[in-house]
Amino acid sequence: MAHYSSNTCEYSYPASTSGAPYSSSQISQTEINQMLHTLRSHRVNTLTELRRIEKVLASVNPLAYYAPMTEAWNHYVSSNNFLSELRGLTRQYPFSTELLESAKWSVYNDPDSSKSWNFAWLILTKLRNEQMVAEFATKTAYEPAMWGNATPDPASATQLASVLTQEWSKAVDQMLRHWSSPPTTDSFY
Repeated sequence: MAHYSSNTCEYSYPASTSGAPYSSSQISQTEINQMLHTLRSHRVNTLTELRRIEKVLASVNPLAYYAPMTEAWNHYVSSNNFLSELRGLTRQYPFSTELLESAKWSVYNDPDSSKSWNFAWLILTKLRNEQMVAEFATKTAYEPAMWGNATPDPASATQLASVLTQEWSKAVDQMLRHWSSPPTTDSFY
C-alpha cells in the first residue's frame, strides 16, 4: 500500500514492477482515493509528481478520473508552477511568459484539446508542433528592449534568436520526455 504524508517529498505511489500499465488488481480503491484527494487538495504541484499520479489513474480508468486530472493539471499551469519549472530549465534565457500565454490561448482555441485532460502536455505539444518557440524567439530577439532600447543589428538578433530557440526548445523537449504516449482519450472514442 502507498504511504502518504503531509510532506509531498515523502509520497510514494504504486509502481509497476515491469513497467507495464497498472491494472485495477494492482492498486486498491483506498490508494486511488488517496491519489484523488492529493490531486484535489493540490498537495503535489510539480510535473514529476502529477505525472506519477496520472500514470496510475490513466492506466486504471482514464475516463473515470478525467475531471480530477484535468483540474490538477489546470491548477499546475495556472499557479505558475509550470512556468517556474520551464524557467528552471532555461536559466540563461528565462522562458518567455508571452510565449506560454500564447500557447495557452492556442490550446483554448483548439477543438482537439478536449481529447486530453492534461493542459501542460497540450501546451508543450502545441509549442513543439506549431514551431511557436522559434517564432517567439525571433520576435523577442528583435525587440529593442533586449538590446538596451537600441535597434539590434540583424546578425546579432539572428544569433540571439538561435540561442533562445535552442534553449527554450530543449526545455520543452525535456518536459515532454515525461510522456511515452499521449495522455489522451482517443482510444476511448
